[in-house]
Amino acid sequence: MTAPDKPKRYVFLLIPGFSMLGFTCALEALTLANRHASGRQYYTWRLLSADGGPAAAWNGVTVQVDDGLCELKRDDTLVVCAGEDVAAGSTKQVLAWLRRETRKGLSFGSLSSGAYTLALAGLIAGKRISTHWEYKTALVEALPRVSIEDKIYSVDGRVFSCAGGASSMDLMLHLIHEDYGSEISDWVAEQMVYTAPRDHSHSQRIPVQDRTGVRDRKLALAVETMRNNAEEPLSPDEVAEAVGLSTRQLERLFAKHLGTSPAKYYLSLRLERARQVLRQTELSVAEVSVLCGFVSPSHFSRSYKAAFGVTPSKEAGGRKLLWAAKGG
Repeated sequence: MTAPDKPKRYVFLLIPGFSMLGFTCALEALTLANRHASGRQYYTWRLLSADGGPAAAWNGVTVQVDDGLCELKRDDTLVVCAGEDVAAGSTKQVLAWLRRETRKGLSFGSLSSGAYTLALAGLIAGKRISTHWEYKTALVEALPRVSIEDKIYSVDGRVFSCAGGASSMDLMLHLIHEDYGSEISDWVAEQMVYTAPRDHSHSQRIPVQDRTGVRDRKLALAVETMRNNAEEPLSPDEVAEAVGLSTRQLERLFAKHLGTSPAKYYLSLRLERARQVLRQTELSVAEVSVLCGFVSPSHFSRSYKAAFGVTPSKEAGGRKLLWAAKGG
């Protein structure tokens, strides 16, 4: 395919604390596409920050940008890049700018937790979106009108999103393919030494079989059943029945392959979910206790401290992802 007369322009809005890995993977894909045809360009890009000054990634690296919240064109593609501190950067000024510019009909999307900024701006209600799995629970609680998929990336009309990290490569390869076809996207993948690009159907989390080296289908199904029933935990008997085993058979599987009992493993899943919610939302300890299936806040507190060495109250007092962002 010949290069276009007019290259497509991507505009990256860097929210302070953005993920350097996700941003770099996305930008590098566009950069490599331009190498496909000598002397011609498939893409151009501009980097923006809220004030036009350098933007600091979560790892402390500072990136120089081209402009502040400037006016965009209808044929631009806007990408919101964020990370752990997305709430602090989702100011009234940024949200108003996003609403104004996206009304022009341009395509837009997000990397990692940038979906939160788009949601606060009211731009993805009813849309299917992806964000990093670590933020999913908090976003579900804070933004119930947004449909969050457990996929590496999602495309819903002119809105796209991804989990960040390496999934930014998969998303950009998909977008390059949509723009210019498989010849260019395959060439870029080879240049990135990315020999097995993933489509949107891939889950973000490593399957329990791969994570543990266990290939037992019944065990994997039992773990998934536990994950899907955190708020109202099932008994070991109910989990066993759900996967077609006796309780004793289930206990043997967990002891053999995971070195623990079903009850202890279930508890660890619920406590890990509680830690994510405490760190990323403003829900009270009592609310998180209920959300993660504990009979009382006192039982929750004891279990949490035994697992993580701190009380839920102390954890909640630390830095959070989604604090007071609704006004900025």
